[in-house]
Amino acid sequence: MQFPHISDRATATLYMLTGALLFGAAAPFAKLLGTAIAPVTLSAFVYLGSGIVLSGYYAFARRFGRRDQHQAPFERSDIPYVTGSILTGAVIATIVLMVSLQHTPATTASLLLGFEAVATTLIAAGLFHEAVGRRVWVALTLITGACVLLAYEPEGAFGISLGALGVIAATFCWGLDTNLSRHFSGKDPVRYVSIKGLSGGMIMLVLAVLLGQPMPPTAGLALAAMGVGLMGFGGLMTICFLVALRSLGASRSAAFFSMNPFFGVFVAFIIFQEMPGPLFYAAFAVMVLGAGLLITETHSHQHRHERLVHDHRHRHDDPHHTTEAGHVHGPEIPPLGKGGYHAHRHIHNEMAHEHSHVPDLHHRHGHGKKVEK
Repeated sequence: MQFPHISDRATATLYMLTGALLFGAAAPFAKLLGTAIAPVTLSAFVYLGSGIVLSGYYAFARRFGRRDQHQAPFERSDIPYVTGSILTGAVIATIVLMVSLQHTPATTASLLLGFEAVATTLIAAGLFHEAVGRRVWVALTLITGACVLLAYEPEGAFGISLGALGVIAATFCWGLDTNLSRHFSGKDPVRYVSIKGLSGGMIMLVLAVLLGQPMPPTAGLALAAMGVGLMGFGGLMTICFLVALRSLGASRSAAFFSMNPFFGVFVAFIIFQEMPGPLFYAAFAVMVLGAGLLITETHSHQHRHERLVHDHRHRHDDPHHTTEAGHVHGPEIPPLGKGGYHAHRHIHNEMAHEHSHVPDLHHRHGHGKKVEK
């Protein structure tokens, strides 16, 4: 879906904020379900919910629609990244989070999930050499400080809550998941989420059986867990995230997604009626400032595009998909769908220009001296 009269970047931001809302609201519900369902079992049903429902939708859309013409298919080269994403994001991170939520207040856990922006950016800059400027690092320092305030617990080992450390560990797993996902973010997000949900859910279900963890005590609880997964853990949330990721890049996507704790805290207040202490409000203020710096960060400089051949969903109203840029159509190319989108393999010629941009599908170039605004 493309919102009319606004840019792809603004549309991506709306998708990311929607994903943040879904994810932030899901954490308190997962904590509530965790009081009745064993953690690995809960993780399994959470991902099976998104896998089963979205697999059905994908099959229906292929049979009665033209989804293959409007979304790019996965290729053999995507397999290592998809596999790594499933293991880190669906299996390891979810199990660690479900266990940690049992030992962490819901409001604290919701804000600690904002540390994912820090983890994602550290991995993006350190391992994948994504451009990150001074403004971003200052913002991430603020968010890190907020997370330290929330994790502090005088009675815990070394003054730090083990449950809080577990939530932070889960965010690092999701940070790696995000950076792996950017390699195939231009491909069909529903197809990916259905694969991730089914495979991740089945792996965790086998683990639950091997560990001797019981199944949900009632069908209602099982369906509730699957519903939480469909909306906020690997389901619609991940679709929104992937659609935004292709236009924003890993670190900027994480920046917008860092708003999710604010939604989560609101839901936690309603469900658990937890009254946080003064450290919570101090951390909240610091995190708001950090998120504001991240959201308003821009990046502009003269840059060169190397010749590129790839396949992704696109329109033709930007400088990277014109005839001059090497984008031509033969008779085998699928027609444009609603909103002027379609997907096919195409060429980008080498070119140089200057404009404000983010590390999206077409701006993953190297940087010497970065120019920031």
